[in-house]
Amino acid sequence: MSDPHATTLSDAPPPLPGPTLADIEDAARTLDGVILSTPMEPSSYLSGVVGHPVHLKAETLQRTGSYKIRGAYTRLARLTAEERARGVVAASAGNHAQGVALAARELGIRATIFMPVGVALPKLTATRNYGAEVVLHGTFVDEALEAAAEFSERTGAIIIPPFDHVDTVAGQGTLALEILEQCPDVEHVVIPVGGGGLISGVASAFAQLEGRIGRRVKVHGVQPENAAWYRPSMAAGRPVAVQTTPTIADGTWVSRPGELNFAIIRETVEDVVEVPDDDTARALVVLLERAKLVVEPSGAMGVAAMISGRLTLDGPTVIVLSGANIDPMIMERVISRGLAASARYLGVTIPLPDRPGQLARISQLIADAHANVVEVLHTRHGYGLQIGEVEIDIHMETRGAEHAALVLDTLRRAGYDPRVDDR
Repeated sequence: MSDPHATTLSDAPPPLPGPTLADIEDAARTLDGVILSTPMEPSSYLSGVVGHPVHLKAETLQRTGSYKIRGAYTRLARLTAEERARGVVAASAGNHAQGVALAARELGIRATIFMPVGVALPKLTATRNYGAEVVLHGTFVDEALEAAAEFSERTGAIIIPPFDHVDTVAGQGTLALEILEQCPDVEHVVIPVGGGGLISGVASAFAQLEGRIGRRVKVHGVQPENAAWYRPSMAAGRPVAVQTTPTIADGTWVSRPGELNFAIIRETVEDVVEVPDDDTARALVVLLERAKLVVEPSGAMGVAAMISGRLTLDGPTVIVLSGANIDPMIMERVISRGLAASARYLGVTIPLPDRPGQLARISQLIADAHANVVEVLHTRHGYGLQIGEVEIDIHMETRGAEHAALVLDTLRRAGYDPRVDDR
């Protein structure tokens, strides 16, 4: 007599779109000896903030400085001999370009990479140093993508998409296998989301590993508020392009998910939250100070979601730091923004009577409050100033929100009217 509780073929859940677990495990074998098994470090600071164990998976230390080499190499390694002979072409402003360039060099394939004219110099130099021919075209990545498509049609070169391909997803999914090996009790994984290549690969792998490990590891995504396609796409049941505005998290500045990636995400990802740039900048400072890690803004978004409370989890959590490719000039600006967002850098504008000694008195009050002045601008030409008035802009280092409030209170009790510069 048959078991009435037995699962029949018709009862079994439909297979997920995209790569199978066997595909992902095969990609891991392909990548063995090519990529690094990046370190995973416990974060006592973040664990204390959220109240449960938090680990940082440092793909920042991967070859090329990001996870992208996983998917790029997997895709190129699966090309036929005839396809390899035609060469490959890609378009990117950063991490994908470097991943394709290095993978092509390792496999002996000719690579052409289209990059926007204003691409950051370190990313341009690194892509060229990996052996790719770089063509600067257009102002935005979309224009570079159009040029790459035209080049492919004209020359026969194989386009290597940054996220929307089954081989790319399989390669990114290998990260899940490493996470499980390094943190066997993991319950949650937090991942930055751009086009969806990384999160779809990792979530697919964990969904298919559920029967083997006896539990479902929940995968959570984080997007920048300025490029958040997840909610409208989920509401529509299909990929939806959204209007984006510039974000410091440029590695995830994508207006629309990949078709395959979205199909996987809607079946396997727990949720996706959005973070503003100020929280991302603050997270980058936290990672520099507490974890001693250089992380690009997109890579820091998982930490931003946790410390801001936008993502509240319970149980062992792994946050993926997806990349470290940040222009030093941009880093300086992001750190300043992060310090301001943490009330560690306070700027105020103060109107004063135009008479000797006022600047000295203000400086002494700030010193007595144990803040450190780093910049002063003194002008008689501010908008709305009366004859006999001047205005000073003072920027100072403080120890946080409470200390900043103390400095402001000190100035107000002395009869001044400091206006906080929140730019």
